[in-house]
Amino acid sequence: MSIKKKLSVFFTLLVLCILLANNTLHYIRSKNRLTEFNQREITLVTEEIAYEVENSKNSASYMEDRMAQELRTASIAIQQSLPADYHDVSNDELKQLAKKLRVSHITLLAPVEGDIIGVKSSDPKEINMSTKEWGYWYTSFQQLLSQQPVTTTKGLTLPHFWSGPIEVASSNPNHVDKWGYYYDGSTNYIIDPYFRDQHVLDFEKRFGPTNVMNRFTENLEGVLELTAFNPKNFGKRNQNVYLNGNKYIRIKDQPIWYGTYTYQNTERDKKSIQKALKTGKSQSYTAEINHKKVLKTLVPIKEKNSPAYVIGVVYDYGLIKKELQQELIKHLLLSLPFIFIVLIISFVFSTSITRPIKHIMEHVNQIAKGNFGKVLNVRRKDELGGLVANINHLSHFLKTYVNDLKKSQEESEYNAYHDFLTGLPNRRYFKEELNRRLVESKEKSIRHVAVLFMDIDRFKDINDTLGHSKGDQLIQLIANRIKECLPPANSFLTRQGGDEFVILFSDFTPEEVEHITEKIIAYVQQPCYIDNDEVFVSISSGLSFYPEHSTNLDTLITYADVAMYASKRQGGSKVSIYHDSLNQKQAEKVHIETRLRKAIQKGDIDVYYQPKIEAKRSVITGVEALVRWNDAELGFVSPEAFIPIAEEAGLIQSLWEVVMKKACSQVSKWNKDRNEKMTLAVNFSPRQFQDPIVLVNEIQQFLSLHRFDPTWFEMEITESTLLMNAEETIKALHLLKKYGISISIDDFGTGYSSLSYLKKLPIDCLKIDRSFIQDIQEDYSNSEIAQAIISLSQSLKLEVIAEGVEEEYQKAFLMENGCDHMQGYLFSKPLNAKDFEAAFLNS
Repeated sequence: MSIKKKLSVFFTLLVLCILLANNTLHYIRSKNRLTEFNQREITLVTEEIAYEVENSKNSASYMEDRMAQELRTASIAIQQSLPADYHDVSNDELKQLAKKLRVSHITLLAPVEGDIIGVKSSDPKEINMSTKEWGYWYTSFQQLLSQQPVTTTKGLTLPHFWSGPIEVASSNPNHVDKWGYYYDGSTNYIIDPYFRDQHVLDFEKRFGPTNVMNRFTENLEGVLELTAFNPKNFGKRNQNVYLNGNKYIRIKDQPIWYGTYTYQNTERDKKSIQKALKTGKSQSYTAEINHKKVLKTLVPIKEKNSPAYVIGVVYDYGLIKKELQQELIKHLLLSLPFIFIVLIISFVFSTSITRPIKHIMEHVNQIAKGNFGKVLNVRRKDELGGLVANINHLSHFLKTYVNDLKKSQEESEYNAYHDFLTGLPNRRYFKEELNRRLVESKEKSIRHVAVLFMDIDRFKDINDTLGHSKGDQLIQLIANRIKECLPPANSFLTRQGGDEFVILFSDFTPEEVEHITEKIIAYVQQPCYIDNDEVFVSISSGLSFYPEHSTNLDTLITYADVAMYASKRQGGSKVSIYHDSLNQKQAEKVHIETRLRKAIQKGDIDVYYQPKIEAKRSVITGVEALVRWNDAELGFVSPEAFIPIAEEAGLIQSLWEVVMKKACSQVSKWNKDRNEKMTLAVNFSPRQFQDPIVLVNEIQQFLSLHRFDPTWFEMEITESTLLMNAEETIKALHLLKKYGISISIDDFGTGYSSLSYLKKLPIDCLKIDRSFIQDIQEDYSNSEIAQAIISLSQSLKLEVIAEGVEEEYQKAFLMENGCDHMQGYLFSKPLNAKDFEAAFLNS
């Protein structure tokens, strides 16, 4: 379809849509007006009915009292006409007397065997009728017989007389009665005259709301039915009363009080009635009932002194729908001339637009084919002239854009295969290059393809200490150093991410690759200067070879990674070549982790205690809690084996909690009977200081739980701990010191020893590492380091403890140099609690 035709159709449809929208809005407004009118009409109807209902109630109350008074008058006449003993009265005599006094029936009630029954009656069904189950009726009879005023709030009470409310007869539920009961003590029976059926119901027909309801349904167009619902019982199971072998529903419990209920929709009406009472607002809905579309409205009526009820109005929805359809048809017919006029005008307008567009379209087709730069001349100053100018600009812009896009694609392709920080090829590039070289190796019989996986040791600690910006500079510096060590040909350096580098070698022997790797490791270890900081780093490496280790690309990378971690486990700063036992060690590591996790969960972790001795007095001053694990499957597992695994697997905190719980409880128990309390030393992993403040709270909770005096507790940390989140760690140590806990530096001299932190930190004690003690010979040679640490401690006024004391001459040397506190096999190896007590506490 041409633009010319499209414009004509478009404008015609546009106007048509506008007209339809207008007609729709008019339809909605008309519908709302009719609905509002209907609601107002319903409101007036319900107000009138509610008024009639209330009048009916008031009139009914008045008429009931008048009827009660008539029954009392009749009772006095009956008393004067009958003998005082009911045995002398016949039922026929009562029938004649009821007819004479113009009451429906007369019954005589008398107490018989713990009940009050009908002993004589003009109604055969009342004879022998029990009243014991009648509730307040029976109570009223008893009060009459006792010559007491009747206290029942229902009905009417007069001297010697009570009249019950209008109710369904329990002796015959087919009737509605109004009863009176008279007893003044002159007879042996209660006189019970009553009105039945027409006498009672004529008033309702004359004065109740039923006439008004019928008038509305007959004379008001659209109103189909009016109903007064009893919300308490409508839609529920009938609340039947079972008395004297009869079943009936009390008047007040009937679900419909007035009107009819032929348009039945019980379940929905029940919900709407309850909602109307709850909200106090009318509820309306439309539905098809009795094959007729109706609008049903339920209006709640709440009066102060009477039960609430709901008036239902059923309205013929067809009347509303019919009027709305007539309105809609009328407006649609008026819209047709407008549509025809718009069609003609749009056709003329579209012709003037489409001519110059044809020329523009030809020019655009040229641009679509990639012929940029051509200029189209159209002598118009309207929008079309502006469009041509814009197309000319677009042609020039596209020419520039295509050139820039080619350049951008080249840059995007480069970024997709290179690391942003170092400019090195990335993981994606590496895999493609490795795959290419493996294929090339098969085709050209290249001797070897090697994968070298390198990772900077403790880079996270350095990054946390110096900050991420300097960490990035360090990555760049290391990358350049690695690059400088690589041969110009047959090597391919990539950054895998973080602090990991992978190098691909082709056509080098394993010896040559290993030599290049060692050269890289040595070069990386040289000092790095970043701004004003001097940084020392090392790098761990792992090698795998094709085809010796695997012919699979991903497997080669994995094997190199496994070998790299083997280097890290051996202290780092070295290269390891993959071999099958590494995978076996990895499997063993996973198995140990699984067994350790179960042991922690079951509490199958032991705590051993090694005494700390003050050598001068030969007195135990404290114990160091040491974790031990004897597994049912693995046997005894050395702490040197399972503690690093616990740290890597995130189990160190759980392991520490087991040790703390057992050790605090045990030492607290031992200290109860000791004058000189033993201290408890517990080792802490650097991993626990990742959130130092949380750790402080946990320590305080454990000591408080076991009522363990903080001054008895000693925290042992390694020097490397101070590199973990240094500022927060130092803050936590000060808090612990303030709490009363002692802090010791374990294995002092083997780590990052610095006099600056010894001065600044709240340290109480230095522990000389066992390696320095074991170096001491019998002639005191090789004792310089131990002596220096003792002197350093004394100058800083710190306590010093020697670990690993196994010989008497080592003990003598330490005492001569002022180190009196010791621990080691010379005194005792670590013992379990039972053996420790036997060896040291039971003597």
